[in-house]
Amino acid sequence: MSDDLGKLLGDCVHCGFCLPTCPTYVLWGEEMDSPRGRIHLMQQHHEGTPLTPEMAGHFDACLGCLACVTSCPSGVQYDRLIESTREEVERVHPRTPAERALREAVFALFPYPARLRALRGPLRLYQKSGLSRLVGPVLERLSPVLAAMERLAPPLGRAYRLPSVIPARGGRRATVGMLTGCVQREFFPQVNSATARVLAMEGCDVLIPRGQGCCGALSLHSGRADEARRFARATIVAFESADVIVVNSAGCGSAMKDYAALLADEPEWAGRAEALSAKTKDFSEFLAELGPRAERHPLRLTAAYHDACHLAHGQGVRVQPRSLLAGIPGLELREIADPDVCCGSAGTYNLFQPEAAGELGDRKAANVAATDAGLLVAANPGCTLQIATALRRRGLELPVAHPAQVLDASLRGLDPGVLGVSL
Repeated sequence: MSDDLGKLLGDCVHCGFCLPTCPTYVLWGEEMDSPRGRIHLMQQHHEGTPLTPEMAGHFDACLGCLACVTSCPSGVQYDRLIESTREEVERVHPRTPAERALREAVFALFPYPARLRALRGPLRLYQKSGLSRLVGPVLERLSPVLAAMERLAPPLGRAYRLPSVIPARGGRRATVGMLTGCVQREFFPQVNSATARVLAMEGCDVLIPRGQGCCGALSLHSGRADEARRFARATIVAFESADVIVVNSAGCGSAMKDYAALLADEPEWAGRAEALSAKTKDFSEFLAELGPRAERHPLRLTAAYHDACHLAHGQGVRVQPRSLLAGIPGLELREIADPDVCCGSAGTYNLFQPEAAGELGDRKAANVAATDAGLLVAANPGCTLQIATALRRRGLELPVAHPAQVLDASLRGLDPGVLGVSL
């Protein structure tokens, strides 16, 4: 751990304000599974204590949800601390062959849209076959991780690709580049289509660079810093000419806004990274700044809005999505209890820590169900999959939609039933 990060450790005054917002502390009440407890372990390691398997386990158990960053009155940069610590864990902690194989498989697949695309065909056949009723229980006994992957796989519909340019409707108000993502692009293409349509209906020329790939979010949040930097450089090259970049996935937007810090030590890229971070906007954040122009048609429904951690805590975007939804006539917006406690998705967390993720998912699902809403709205694909899976465990098939899909239905005057496909 560097001297600069060593200085950041001293910012924590161990006040405990972070405790009630930390998901793992809420679950287990264990001091070493709280932010201040993990900072204590980081301090020990910084002062020379070897990184033990027990230490690594506490760091692995952290979701990186950043709720503690929001709640901390001392401004502790826990996000910087946990990312640096995870990089150290990946560098020196010996994992079992099974753990290494799983991690390499995940990071060889999910950040690569073409590889995810190749998976679509076999996955669709599997879903149509009905084998999940037989395979699921077997996987639960053999491997909780594989069982989690099987449960979380979304139902796949038709695959379609967006054109490279989608012209504004009416007078052009802005020109934007749009990130299509990895999981979003291949497993939730309907979200990208709705995002592009809404932007066009609000007067934006939408540019979708063909050379774009993974933004590096999963790698950055998992201690794979060199890999994240490689993805970040490629993303900068793909979007550098855009005036503004609109992102509809909370984790991706948070990572791109962090490029300035990620590439700060690379003279050739530092300035370019800072410029790209500054012009990256979440979908709802951008539309709130642009202001409405297209007519909103009524949607008679009740909706509960879920705060994705990397949107609310990572980007500080809370009011904008609620304002967009509240601006739709007929839509009643309901709040979910304990919104700052993570749903358990957290990028790859629900794959690497399925038991803890399941507990958090069940907790979130109970709070969602208590709203008695007819629709859940979430702005991150991981959250969508995680909460929908947890709701199904409760026997509740509640439809889940992205804010872009809800706004798209309103702008086009569609029946709310188009949002009624449960995941």
